Amino acid sequence: MKILLGAHVSVAGGLANACLHARNTASNAIQIFTKNQLQWSAKELDDSFKRCVLKDELTVVAHLSYLVNLGSTEESVREKSVAAAINEIKRCRLLGIKSLIFHPGSNKHLTEEETMRQIALNLSEILKQTEESGDVSLVLETTAGQGNQIGYKSEHIAKIIELLEGSIRLGVCIDTCHIFAAGYDIRTLRAYNKYMDDFDNIIGLDRLRAIHINDSLKPLGSKVDRHASIGKGYIGPDAFGFIMNDKRLEGIPLIVETPGSDDEHKIDLDILKGMIRK
Repeated sequence: MKILLGAHVSVAGGLANACLHARNTASNAIQIFTKNQLQWSAKELDDSFKRCVLKDELTVVAHLSYLVNLGSTEESVREKSVAAAINEIKRCRLLGIKSLIFHPGSNKHLTEEETMRQIALNLSEILKQTEESGDVSLVLETTAGQGNQIGYKSEHIAKIIELLEGSIRLGVCIDTCHIFAAGYDIRTLRAYNKYMDDFDNIIGLDRLRAIHINDSLKPLGSKVDRHASIGKGYIGPDAFGFIMNDKRLEGIPLIVETPGSDDEHKIDLDILKGMIRK
């Protein structure tokens, strides 16, 4: 079973520094922001990142800026969000990154159904304007349901995909902290398998592009998105063992977004590696 496992790593000082952090954490898969995620603008790209990724044989996924909200109907936010997503998809294509992960969006002025339609409307525009980047998947991340977020139910994501006529460019990222905070219990093997079976029936495991492996600082159903180190939150260690030994997840990047530095991420990754049955 080929396991792709690693951390979300910093690109401070240049994208190629992500490779250094990958080595520090003994990651063979990483997640990055391709630009400062707190700014709309971005620096020009060079080839150094692609060279080190190829040399180190890394699998890379990217995460879209948290400034982006595809559920917004406020025109200035909507325009900036669509433009930022389009630019990021083009950057991913140039960098050879196949998956761009993003939170679906929110809108406090609309119903959930209306917000899902707004997200789909904006995604439709993004898909049309990035047809030349068709090898880059737009990956909707499961959310905790904090605030007015869409994506805390599998049905939300399935509905958005349906509204976009099942575009093959749409994928999904499961975040363990988020689904737990949203009320999906995965702490026993039976509960974990139920979640995965339901995910397959509602969305389809063929849509799965990544898993964020995070413990939860808040209890089941809290709808609060607070990540904890592996085994140090309310999820506990067992669920992560189920993930690490699930043959359905072979070749899927498993990414920790737990708090801390490279050293702390390596501790989490070593714990996960220790759960793998030989």
